[in-house]
Amino acid sequence: MPSHPADEARDFLARHPDVASIDLLISDLNGVMRGKRIPRDNLEKAYENGVNLPASVFALDILGNTVEATGLGLDTGDGDRVCRPVPGSLMTTPWLRQGRQAQLLMTMEDSDGGPYPVDPRQLLAGVLERLRRGGHNPVIAVELEFYLVDRARDALGMAQPPCSPASGERATHSQLYSISELDEYADFLEDIHSAAEAQALPLDTALKECAPGQFEINLIHCDDALAACDSAVLLKRLIKGVALQHGFEATFMAKPYGDEAGNGTHVHISLLDESGRNVFAAEDGDPLGTPALKHAVAGLLETMPASMALFAPNLNSFRRFQPGLYVPMAPTWGFDNRSVAVRIPSGPNVARRLEHRVAGADANPYLLVATLLAAIDHGLRQQLTPPAAITGNAYDQVAPSLTNSWSQALTLLEDSDALTEALGPEFLRVFLANRRAERDQAMQAVSKLEYDWYLRHV
Repeated sequence: MPSHPADEARDFLARHPDVASIDLLISDLNGVMRGKRIPRDNLEKAYENGVNLPASVFALDILGNTVEATGLGLDTGDGDRVCRPVPGSLMTTPWLRQGRQAQLLMTMEDSDGGPYPVDPRQLLAGVLERLRRGGHNPVIAVELEFYLVDRARDALGMAQPPCSPASGERATHSQLYSISELDEYADFLEDIHSAAEAQALPLDTALKECAPGQFEINLIHCDDALAACDSAVLLKRLIKGVALQHGFEATFMAKPYGDEAGNGTHVHISLLDESGRNVFAAEDGDPLGTPALKHAVAGLLETMPASMALFAPNLNSFRRFQPGLYVPMAPTWGFDNRSVAVRIPSGPNVARRLEHRVAGADANPYLLVATLLAAIDHGLRQQLTPPAAITGNAYDQVAPSLTNSWSQALTLLEDSDALTEALGPEFLRVFLANRRAERDQAMQAVSKLEYDWYLRHV
């Protein structure tokens, strides 16, 4: 490791003499990357002194407007906080300006130099520390689904699948796990892997999902939850950037097409004790794991209704929760069962883990993983017991109970003592004000469907 904070900057600039500027990035509550662009000559100064950004970066809605109800805007003078570099995150962005651009993740400090409680990365760090104090360290792997869409909209102004780079034809259907469709987009996928390799992002597999233009890319498991989420937010930026190079747009919108599958974020989690042993792996090889695994599952299931506002953070998020499209509709769990919310994958006992399958791809990875780890910690501390594991089709056995109401989801989160304690009242106050303001704005918009259904008929 560099002996001085600026050593990392000096070493990077020496290895990359063509880099002209660096994007300083910080994730807002929506997972949108905000920040500043600085010339290379200012990089060492950014490492030594940090850079100032207003705390109101966490008051921005999806359109970039400050939500004054958060209290982070003009009521406090819209003051600055110092943001510090995340060590190891300085890297080139090969898809921008022929590699003459670079990027660096930042994280915000409070006015006293401590972690700023509304910064999603700092929030995750706090939850992670709480879990580690209990003697556990999580191993995390994130799976991201996304759509490629044509940069031109259809005749109605709606998104549409791109034309295949191989055939020139626009797909109207697709096949899950299709190798031939991966071949059609081979150049795009190869450029993603090349850019990820240049950025040292730990990509695992890529697969074709079931809808036209839909793909999934997985990250290799990591025993540093912060690094795992850093990789996830940077991978989303990378995929969007490479897609534009190929003439597409990439979207992590939860439900871009009403009649097709949505985009999810699946998170695999295991826990290591202080000796590095997987506490979810039963000594007798029981695939349903240890008491610790069951406590963790129970914590996830108990807090799942209150967590929906973080798993489904916007208006479009809730359109994903429809039956028959492999989206969990109730707090359920089971072994090697893709119809449940928390799946225990098959595989070697030493790698026993759980897979959380509820969140959309539009969820902020830091907030998502912080919420999951808080729920697991809650289950472990309270020694909770889950209901019986589901065998067979969970949709036929358990009625939908997870809310599909944005308003109700926010109320359930606000009323959760467990999540308030774990995530902190200041974060929740700002998050809830931010999301409620965006919901109020969304409710003012009248859709074409409403005109078609109601204008002449009621």
